[in-house]
Amino acid sequence: MASTRGSRSGERAVEQPGAPLEVERVGEPLTSEQMGVLSALGWWARDYAYAAWRQLAFLGAYRSPAAWRTGDPAKPEVVLLPGVYEHWSFLRPLGDAVNDAGHRVAVVHGLGPNRRPIVETSERLARALGRVRVPEAGRVIVAHSKGGLIGKHLLLDGRGDALGVLGVVAICTPFSGARRARLFTDPSIRALLPGDETIVMLGTAASVNSRVVSIFGNFDPHIPDGSALDGATNMRVPVAGHFRVLGARETLLAVLDGVALLTSR
Repeated sequence: MASTRGSRSGERAVEQPGAPLEVERVGEPLTSEQMGVLSALGWWARDYAYAAWRQLAFLGAYRSPAAWRTGDPAKPEVVLLPGVYEHWSFLRPLGDAVNDAGHRVAVVHGLGPNRRPIVETSERLARALGRVRVPEAGRVIVAHSKGGLIGKHLLLDGRGDALGVLGVVAICTPFSGARRARLFTDPSIRALLPGDETIVMLGTAASVNSRVVSIFGNFDPHIPDGSALDGATNMRVPVAGHFRVLGARETLLAVLDGVALLTSR
């Protein structure tokens, strides 16, 4: 597996077992023009179809699976943190994968559809984690989209260390903002615009970037400027989409790789 860290142009690629590794080593994502408009529209449709299907997982998801509470005590606990308008059940495939690999999996109740401001949600996350004893092997946050911004904020405000947070594995997170958020009137989505005060602060604060693993696909219709983060370990998986990337085997392997990387530091 090829690996280059510390810059937006250097990415770590995840290969499918048994398949040759072919990765375009560029920091910029593919654009709709590069893919072709019809192809891009097709990926948009597939992405929203996946999102709609995963939203149905909310029905009956009152408690996380009992199996998630068991795991190897020598491995860090994984805390799932969904994106805006997402319930923890949206990340069920990731939770099952890391649990199968021996990690206990925790979810944070009381976040609702995750529409609150990033700073407020980070504080809620800290309080929730503070109510539970810190696992001996620590914790790793595995987050999607906005969840990655919340996780980075927790690392920055100093409470992450006391809570045993080793780092954040962020999937399709708009670390530099999402300019297409301007197409929405919902304040919780417009808060992701590149010029938002919190987005600017998180984008310029680089002291914890080495504790972030950023995973993203080769085309994200919601984050055209990409999710690569300076100083972080950036992993590109050969999957298109902002939502459907969550269910891809390549992404699951990348998440496990990212958790292991943060644990070894």
